[in-house]
Amino acid sequence: MSHQTHRKPGNVPEKGLLFIISAASGTGKTTLAERLVQILPNLRMSRSYTSRPARAGERDGVDYNFVSRERFEQMIGRGEFLEWADVFGNLYGTSRLDAEQLQSSGQDVVLVIDVQGAAQVKRSGIDHTSIFVLPPSFEILERRLRGRSADSEAAMQKRLAAARAEAGCYADYDYVVINDQLEPTVVRLQEIIAAERSRMHRMTPLAEDIIKTFRK
Repeated sequence: MSHQTHRKPGNVPEKGLLFIISAASGTGKTTLAERLVQILPNLRMSRSYTSRPARAGERDGVDYNFVSRERFEQMIGRGEFLEWADVFGNLYGTSRLDAEQLQSSGQDVVLVIDVQGAAQVKRSGIDHTSIFVLPPSFEILERRLRGRSADSEAAMQKRLAAARAEAGCYADYDYVVINDQLEPTVVRLQEIIAAERSRMHRMTPLAEDIIKTFRK
């Protein structure tokens, strides 16, 4: 399912599309997005900024852009974030400039963000496609969370309560995908991206160029 960067006359790349993937905590949204980026040549993940310290094995500029809380708050004040959210006391955000530069170079961009951030992008009026990933059931989500987390029971209950609230926001999105097994879910996400890339208003400039060859 390859995708060539479309170019305008003068070899200027068409602006890339913006995709949002959200899910309740523990549903595997980051893993899904990472697989998509590996498979689709013209899709990039926007690296988030965060005020939290790096965990073992995480690298600055690779996993996240790690900044101090003070610097993060300064960036908020300067309006540098396309979206940002406070998640369990830590700040996370997407640089407006980073996303715009990727799109301007003809790359499609995927943001892996929570429902707070997605709502901010929606309010901004920026053209985007939003996808919500649901687990097969709450019980399976809880089992996945407990299997991978060393959180205290109090912290786990907080995560589960947040997951209940977040899952109810699925109806605000353009698409819903159930993450039962990783690879079939990745295929469904690829199909959504392929469909969005083929929408009439996005394909018209390229189609018009092709149609001109029919008129000669």
